[in-house]
Amino acid sequence: MKKTTAVSTLKAGFENSFAALPKKFYEAITPEPVQNPVLQKYNWKLDRELGLNFTKETEDLADCLAGNLVFADSTPIAMAYAGHQFGNFVPQLGDGRVILLGEKITPDGKRLDVQLKGSGRTRFSRGGDGKSPLGPVIREYIISEAMHNLGVPTTRALAIISTGEQILRPDGVHPGAIMARVASGFVRVGSFEYFAARGDETAIRELADYVIGRHYPELIQKKDRYRQFFSSVARKQARLVAKWMHLGFIHGVMNTDNTSISGETIDYGPCAFMDYYDPDMVFSSIDTMGRYRYANQGAIMKWNLNCLGICLQSLLGKTNEAAADVIDATLSEFEHEFLNAQRIGLLKKIGIENPGDQDSSLLGELLALMQNQKADFTLTFRYLADHIKPDSDMTPQFQKLFKTPVAVTAWLESWQQRLVEENSPEVIQAQMNRVNPLFIPRNHRVHKAIENAEDRDDFSQVHLLTTLYENPFTEQPDFTDYAQAPANQERVTRTFCGT
Repeated sequence: MKKTTAVSTLKAGFENSFAALPKKFYEAITPEPVQNPVLQKYNWKLDRELGLNFTKETEDLADCLAGNLVFADSTPIAMAYAGHQFGNFVPQLGDGRVILLGEKITPDGKRLDVQLKGSGRTRFSRGGDGKSPLGPVIREYIISEAMHNLGVPTTRALAIISTGEQILRPDGVHPGAIMARVASGFVRVGSFEYFAARGDETAIRELADYVIGRHYPELIQKKDRYRQFFSSVARKQARLVAKWMHLGFIHGVMNTDNTSISGETIDYGPCAFMDYYDPDMVFSSIDTMGRYRYANQGAIMKWNLNCLGICLQSLLGKTNEAAADVIDATLSEFEHEFLNAQRIGLLKKIGIENPGDQDSSLLGELLALMQNQKADFTLTFRYLADHIKPDSDMTPQFQKLFKTPVAVTAWLESWQQRLVEENSPEVIQAQMNRVNPLFIPRNHRVHKAIENAEDRDDFSQVHLLTTLYENPFTEQPDFTDYAQAPANQERVTRTFCGT
């Protein structure tokens, strides 16, 4: 496999603290050059947030992001990790088609990783070609940026570069692409599992110290820093998955190698937002048993955190029994944090800022109605804000969400009576509209954008959707259709990793 050796004069201001770790943590490697790199989409706003300050005239930018040239200050590496995939342990995974270009210190002092995804083979490729079709790149770009604007911790999308290559996959040949993406860090639960599987306690401690120093510096001087580190990761993941639940988001492939230690959503793959509400909803074509279904995401994250705790066992207690007690206590803490965050967030979606003992029942009744009536998850909560005043008539757009609108009448009356205790209708409506988006990345819209780009080299829908999702909570009258649920013939019921 041919590797890029040419170095550009272009600098990005990269550092690489991870490369200072022993070489068993990574492979030093450069990308594979591509045939005809074209910068199809670039996130200029994120560029400024990072302090890159490139322009459309910046020489070598497309070549550096495609891997045909290496940034002058880049130390590219591929990271080692293992992982439980659908509950089955794989001792070596790693960055099989991803290269970390380096870390960028932002103007406000944050250290962020910049990766290329689809940039060629590494020693972790396991027989794969290290490439990515255009479709998954577009999908991750659109959805990860939407998630950011929806207030969810996530990787960010910096660029889409088409490569001019044709990528062979089981379902056919697709145009190739590379994605440049950004995150607080790409250390995963699987990063610890890699060394635990090899019995390398020294590496586990080194990795824990690295992550604490980078992501949890307030813990460095703590005597029980490893316990607090484990607890901090658990709390972040509890809040993250609760945010997914508030939005009807289904990750689809919650393997431990896709669980970030920094508490961000990573590796979108077959993810999707549900249209009509169904707690057992599954979109991923490979999740045949429904392991990662919507309602099971909290339980799966708890399972993943248990895997992390087992890796950290020697750091959590002087004996296995003591460590097991710490793990059990932390998992209980996670469960409490997750359920509480999920409950509070969902109650805010129905305008309840000061929850009482009976409010969970009120929420549960609505969710049961939504499930029975196959009501759209996003629009039910959004349009509910138009019905706060007692005796207000159901709007036509709200009625259309229910097969039998009269079925929700009694619930509406109970809810309206409850809101009298909260605040004025105007204040409640404003609060609800701040947490209930109007626009989400609907599966059929994302699918159409990918189809246009792949089949006709038409990126107009990609540009439109990314612009639209910059303001997902705001009415945008010219794009009302994009808020609507799909017609039956438009509905996308299966999603694919596409790797």
